[in-house]
Amino acid sequence: MLKKIHVRDIRLGMFIQELCGSWMDHPFWKNSFKLIDPKELHTLQHCIVQEVWIDTSKGLDVEATTQVISSGDEKHKIEQELRKAVEETPISDPHISFQQELDRARDVQTKSKAAVTSMFNEVRMGKALQVSEAEPLVDEISQSISRNPEAFLSLVRLKNKDNYTYMHSVAVCALMTSLGKQLGLTGQDLKDVGMAGLLHDVGKMMIPDKVLHKPGKLTDEEFNIIKDHPRKGWEVLKISPGANAAALDVCLHHHERVDGKGYPESISGDKLSLFARMGAICDVYDALTSNRCYKTGWEPAETLRKMTEWKNGHFDERIFYAFVKTIGIYPSGTLVKLKSGNLAVVVEQTQKSLLTPIVKAFYSTKSNKQIPPELIDLSAATDSIANIEVAEKWGFDLNRIVRN
Repeated sequence: MLKKIHVRDIRLGMFIQELCGSWMDHPFWKNSFKLIDPKELHTLQHCIVQEVWIDTSKGLDVEATTQVISSGDEKHKIEQELRKAVEETPISDPHISFQQELDRARDVQTKSKAAVTSMFNEVRMGKALQVSEAEPLVDEISQSISRNPEAFLSLVRLKNKDNYTYMHSVAVCALMTSLGKQLGLTGQDLKDVGMAGLLHDVGKMMIPDKVLHKPGKLTDEEFNIIKDHPRKGWEVLKISPGANAAALDVCLHHHERVDGKGYPESISGDKLSLFARMGAICDVYDALTSNRCYKTGWEPAETLRKMTEWKNGHFDERIFYAFVKTIGIYPSGTLVKLKSGNLAVVVEQTQKSLLTPIVKAFYSTKSNKQIPPELIDLSAATDSIANIEVAEKWGFDLNRIVRN
């Protein structure tokens, strides 16, 4: 049985099913493990994470006097919270369809990857960052988002451990631009927020590869080195011609939290700018949905539900729900089971409701075999989403299914 408890109530022998926070809040390289090392217990009880889920079927249960914060039924409450947040949200009409934009978005993605890799490698070699070279790139990403946001956003989820830092920067640029549009930003403000997203992680070029790409558990010293990347990035941008105030702000503060428990300055509340609060959300979402050298990315829909669970204290609630409205509660790339029994992958949102996306059905769970792929607009169909599925469990390459 799953139970959520405070970290002060953890004891050796418990099975930690999940840490309730971003992986950047703690030095553990995996979320699920049996707690048998006293040093790990001490680390867990002294990091930012305040709550954990334990699995009592795999380890010790709580003591009789321990207060259980919640059990597994919290997922239903989170689902209802997300549905309420988006059920009356009008959706802007994309200028062209997902399929029409896909090839153009792929070209922009390829160009973005090459340009960011080149820019960041120049920084790694000690050369000045040429911010002006990134301005046309940010404009092209913004234009693709305006034509159809989900085409580009679906592509930038495709990362590997070798290009993660570069493509993560491109993805956060796109997410910041999409969120900015949802929040009503226009003109130079929208350009600034896109540029801030693109440059927010430039400080990672100052982190040794052996630490940045370490596949195992970080030592306390290594974790502190990683946590220094916002300040190192700010130092790079401070002397880079063309780096605006928004880029400097987001670079330095994208790991801050509204409750003041973030880093590097532990500032909170209204002291955090709008752009910094946007950056914190976009950075965490893309990082959690990406495959890394030390972890497999979470499904998009599951990531949103985890972030909803953490939002009090971690994120600005108003901006977080604007982000949910930006990508939908079933984001592109989510594997769902329909009430018909067919598996489908979400392709894009519909104009009617974020609860009824367009999906591509491709597999029957009743006959346990693939079926001819079929695009279904759930806003105009009798079928509907029954639940979210974990793609890894089924072994499907969802990206290939979406693209074909």
